[in-house]
Amino acid sequence: MAGLEVLYETAAPAITCKQDALICFLHWEVVTHGYYGLGVGDQPGPNDKKSELLPVGWNNNKDLYVLRYESKDGSRKLLVKAVTVESSMILNVLEYGSQQVADLTLKLDDYIDAEHLGDFHRTYKNSEELRSRIVSGIITPIHEQWEKASVSSPDREFPPATAREVDPLRIPPHHPHTSRQPPWCDPLGPFAVGGEDLDPFGRRRGGMIVDPLRSGFPRALIDPSSGLPSRLPPGAVPPGARFDPFGPIGTSPSGPRPDRRGQ
Repeated sequence: MAGLEVLYETAAPAITCKQDALICFLHWEVVTHGYYGLGVGDQPGPNDKKSELLPVGWNNNKDLYVLRYESKDGSRKLLVKAVTVESSMILNVLEYGSQQVADLTLKLDDYIDAEHLGDFHRTYKNSEELRSRIVSGIITPIHEQWEKASVSSPDREFPPATAREVDPLRIPPHHPHTSRQPPWCDPLGPFAVGGEDLDPFGRRRGGMIVDPLRSGFPRALIDPSSGLPSRLPPGAVPPGARFDPFGPIGTSPSGPRPDRRGQ
């Protein structure tokens, strides 16, 4: 456990309880896995600096320890919180980037000898087990979950969008369906009902708009001037045009009729 003794001796004047000794061990384990200590508290402070030593004020609160770390390559940041509950300590670690969380509960008496805090060689018990539990319960899950998050959401590259593609006021083109319901000639067919509403001009069926020119009966001569006080000028209604007379069919406008006998 190279480095742990040096770290412990550096922090020894401030170590006064079992919780302090356990946090010192946890800090060393995190640092040996490629992290620097940044500072204390949830938020960055003016005194933050990357260091392998415990930051200033790391054990001001014996019931709640809050430490922040950053990996040496700068890709990961950890927030470590340790809460003392009776004779146990609950460790909670959050990785900022992936928002992954790992938890571990340790019994202080299983790993710390409170009677010999001044002697590094007698302070820790079951050191290998303690190290194994920290690695398997915190370090490994955080690293595995962070790697999974990085693989599952790789950076995607998209071609640059044109002005036509990003125009928020552009109405997308209408693409009519190519498959249409075949016409049903049988009036009892399931799609026959309402056909006139779907085809009011009667292109395929009878339609629902009354058109005397398409009634199916012999066409009568329609005078477009019906109902008017005088006749319309020649060419006012083009031949074959769809036209609704101004009055009932068959009525003649008032005024002299032209003599057609010479025609």
